[in-house]
Amino acid sequence: MPTTRCKNNTIKTNSYTMTVALVLQAMIAHAAYAQTWPAKPIRVLVGAPPGGTSDILTRLIGVKLTETWGQQVISDPRPGANGNIAVEMLVRSAPDGYSLMLMDIGNLSISPSMYTKLPFDIIRDITPVTTVTFSPYLLTTHPSVPVKTVTELIALAKKNPGKLNVPVGLGSNIHLSTLAMQQRVGTQWTYIPTKGGQSSVLSVMTGDGDFLFMGVLQTWVHVKSGKLKLIAVSSEAREPMYPQVPTVSETPGLEGYNAGSWQGILGPAKLPADIVGKLHNEVKRIIALPDINEKMTSQGSRPQAKTPQEMGKWLATEKDRWAKVVKESGLKIE
Repeated sequence: MPTTRCKNNTIKTNSYTMTVALVLQAMIAHAAYAQTWPAKPIRVLVGAPPGGTSDILTRLIGVKLTETWGQQVISDPRPGANGNIAVEMLVRSAPDGYSLMLMDIGNLSISPSMYTKLPFDIIRDITPVTTVTFSPYLLTTHPSVPVKTVTELIALAKKNPGKLNVPVGLGSNIHLSTLAMQQRVGTQWTYIPTKGGQSSVLSVMTGDGDFLFMGVLQTWVHVKSGKLKLIAVSSEAREPMYPQVPTVSETPGLEGYNAGSWQGILGPAKLPADIVGKLHNEVKRIIALPDINEKMTSQGSRPQAKTPQEMGKWLATEKDRWAKVVKESGLKIE
């Protein structure tokens, strides 16, 4: 761009040229960084105890990512506060692609309305990367609970208000899914706080809890062994894996009910778009591999890689959905 004899115009033109040069230089450097990433191990925070769905999926996918990129992908469980402890660690990390998180993003969508003091904003401080899988919840009871259907469970709860115990991580997606059902049918039962999925399942297996919603990965093996009794599935349509099991939505008063666990990968705010795209594309490829797909579907999960944009819209919609349930219940967690 030519300059003029005017001193002020010359200064403006030089400044413009320098700005363009700096922007181009930054773009080139950014592209080069994305091409070389990853150049060291990647930590994937998991906001739940070891052995849970998020940890299992992180290790399953991590092995394939390690094979592809030659850099170890490490699962780093940091349980507590329905994943919020791990999310806080994530948002404080550098947006360089070496600190990520895999969690039940349904839990994340609930946190803004459930917790009175949340040290992050789920829209502002997080970069959606991709979903990994959807898994409906199985509604199971202890074998001694005298019910075979959701209708019978509701009737039992109404005859014994407050006496049925439901072990849950307070404020979790599972807690709110159970609460949404309770609000629809007007029952009363007691929620027993637990540290996570495994302890909730153990509570029902030992008879301390009466029933619960829980992911397929954590409950199906116990259903097959007879330690838990399966009475319904939370998806709106019956599952191909167990077509004989009715859905909660088939119960009068619960038409259209649909709940489950969406596992997804997140990054801190301002994670470069090139890295986000590289991660999304590779995870999408991995979950479509025959061996990985078979492992996931055989345990009741539905592999699905939403784009970052789709995942962001879903998160915002779910945030509004659960805010209504929390408001009606009056629940808050300090």
